Amino acid sequence: MRIEITSKQMTITDTMRAKVEERFEKLQKLQVSLIKPHFIITKEPKGVKIEGTIGVPNGKIFAHAEHDDLYVAITQLFQKIERQLNKHIHKDEANRAKNNGKELCRNGEISGEPIEEPEVEIESDAEIKMNKEFAA
Repeated sequence: MRIEITSKQMTITDTMRAKVEERFEKLQKLQVSLIKPHFIITKEPKGVKIEGTIGVPNGKIFAHAEHDDLYVAITQLFQKIERQLNKHIHKDEANRAKNNGKELCRNGEISGEPIEEPEVEIESDAEIKMNKEFAA
């Protein structure tokens, strides 16, 4: 896959490209199709800023990271992207998606009527005290 890496104020070296490609290979192990990855590296007064945009089947994932060291920024960026990809992959399995009441009603597992609880006989206080005294 072609990874597009651009920089505004600095030249991209082979080690920079290798680091980005190495981290990107780890993302491909998540078995989701990654479409047209694009990374932008800019030199800031505080350090280096890297932004990444990756297309996924139902949208885009964007993240950015800033740090004094470029390689630490790359690592932070890919950690953020990996978290977002995990969230995107497991979205169908989330509790809010599978345990909603509408779906359970459609399947006939629950009805919209309130559940009647059985009545429980309550013993009087005198019987409870007497039972506790003789139980000891």
